[in-house]
Amino acid sequence: MKPNFPYEDFGGTGPLLHFTHANGYPPKAYQRLLSGLSEHYHVLAMHMRPLWLDSSPEDLHDWRVLAQDLDDFLTQHGSTQWIGIGHSVGANATLRLALSQPERFSALVLLDPVIFPPYMTYLWEVVYRLGLAYRLHPLVRSALKRRNRFTSRAEMYENYRSKPVFSRISDEDLQYYVEALACPDIDGSVTLCYPSRWEARIYVTGIRADLEIWQRLPELVPPALVIRGGLSDTFLPVTAKMLAKKQPKISILSFSDATHLVPLEKPLEVTRSILDFLGIQENRKIQPHSQPDGV
Repeated sequence: MKPNFPYEDFGGTGPLLHFTHANGYPPKAYQRLLSGLSEHYHVLAMHMRPLWLDSSPEDLHDWRVLAQDLDDFLTQHGSTQWIGIGHSVGANATLRLALSQPERFSALVLLDPVIFPPYMTYLWEVVYRLGLAYRLHPLVRSALKRRNRFTSRAEMYENYRSKPVFSRISDEDLQYYVEALACPDIDGSVTLCYPSRWEARIYVTGIRADLEIWQRLPELVPPALVIRGGLSDTFLPVTAKMLAKKQPKISILSFSDATHLVPLEKPLEVTRSILDFLGIQENRKIQPHSQPDGV
């Protein structure tokens, strides 16, 4: 029996649109982006496994199961074609499902997707099989050492406001992120809703199964847009070049002054770009291919 997936419904009465969130960023962190999209679409956002009650990180060995979860969720919520949007690992899962089941989606938008050149998959598989993934992944240590309890949301907000990683996010959008991530405790304090063990597990199991994405890219059916941060350390210029060569019909748009967190740093601009792209697709026109910075 498939699980009854927890999810957020951002409302709207238009065509069905699903948003798949990033590692460590629950759906409500994207409030301004998804509220803007809900003016034109009915927006749903499934909670991925780290936000499920009693889910075990050790059950995750690669990201194929995340695409399967998305497939099961979409099946439970309608058989029509969806617009699929995802950020980071959510973009990876959305693209993976679109490549295996192209009839699922009428269009894709991938926000700074976690996709690396194939040689990195080979290297990481060696690291993983040697049992060195937790020691060598650059983000694991900080994830496991992250403070996960605060006396209040206000203290959590002030702590996050001082961190360089969030420096390009507005006060309003950072507050949405804090509200999405903070689970209240009986004593008035808050604990992170997204467990650090899960965050680390997502990191170490990433890209292990990504060779199948590269192999299937030439067969991509739905029109697709990639929106990347020009300062991203995740969707790199070399990956953009490879993606454009492998599947020329994918459009690529870059925000030069944004990072991997581009949908949180530029929510209104990203919303406009998505709506422009989807409007063009709905009018059956061709979206011109735009190269990212440095490509």
